[in-house]
Amino acid sequence: MTTSGLPFDDIRNLARQLPSLDGMGGQGGMDGLQALAAWLAAVRGHAPARVTRPVVALFAGTHAVVRHQGIEEPAAAVRAGVEAIAAGAAPISHLCAAGGLGLNVFDLALDVPVGDITEEAALNERDAAATMAFGMEAVALGADLLCLGAVGGSSDLPAKAVLSALGGIEGEAWGEDGVLIGKALRHHAGHLADPLEALRRLGGREIAALAGAILAARTQKVAVLLDGLPAMAAAAVLHALNPASLAHCRVADVHGEPHGQVAARLGLPPLLALGTGGRDGTGAALAAGLMKAAGEVAFGMAEVKRRRAG
Repeated sequence: MTTSGLPFDDIRNLARQLPSLDGMGGQGGMDGLQALAAWLAAVRGHAPARVTRPVVALFAGTHAVVRHQGIEEPAAAVRAGVEAIAAGAAPISHLCAAGGLGLNVFDLALDVPVGDITEEAALNERDAAATMAFGMEAVALGADLLCLGAVGGSSDLPAKAVLSALGGIEGEAWGEDGVLIGKALRHHAGHLADPLEALRRLGGREIAALAGAILAARTQKVAVLLDGLPAMAAAAVLHALNPASLAHCRVADVHGEPHGQVAARLGLPPLLALGTGGRDGTGAALAAGLMKAAGEVAFGMAEVKRRRAG
């Protein structure tokens, strides 16, 4: 197939021209908090690096395909999740308050579900690129650790479809969702070799926005924790464009064997093994505490060394 010149060209060029991360090759022999601190310093570009502004950024979108799962009003469940988070009635709200994390939820046109991926493309190219650009604004939150995820589970099926299209996971591995995923892949057959085409045809607004946020975080030297299948699908798209594009990312937690297989294929072993399910960023909020600890230990040890030398 022939891909159009715009508007995806800017995304492709940005993914190809990402800066290298100094020090990423010097972590041999390190383990535990020391390795995490070294990685954080490499991403941030200075050592020691502390986590002082961790932020959870969640994206909420809706999908027409969930009607095949018996959900007649795609926006209702997602909107309820958004409202619960805003009201402080969701686990992620309490985790962020307890851990000193900022929390932002981005409503991506919930009342306008993207197309049914078993019958049509989720988004056209212009809208997909524009949503990726919107997701890039997540770095404007001023975070030095960005925890990325999606609200609710309605985007899990499209995320599975994207991951299946990009290789490594067969549709059947996703259990009951495999039937719908197989139908979507057959409908878009011949158009999925390009990862951005796979994203816009099979994904949705939140997956596109997550991809934009991951990409922008790399250019701004912001460390990223990925939580849930939508974030993994977004990461897989960028990895297909440039395998080095995820050097600033870590996976917070995984839920189930296929999720773990994807993390392994992307070279991103999870920080936790709690099986949180990747919903509403809870795994990333928990893993953020681990990253904060790694930064504080590295900073404290550097201070001790400085005092001894002085």
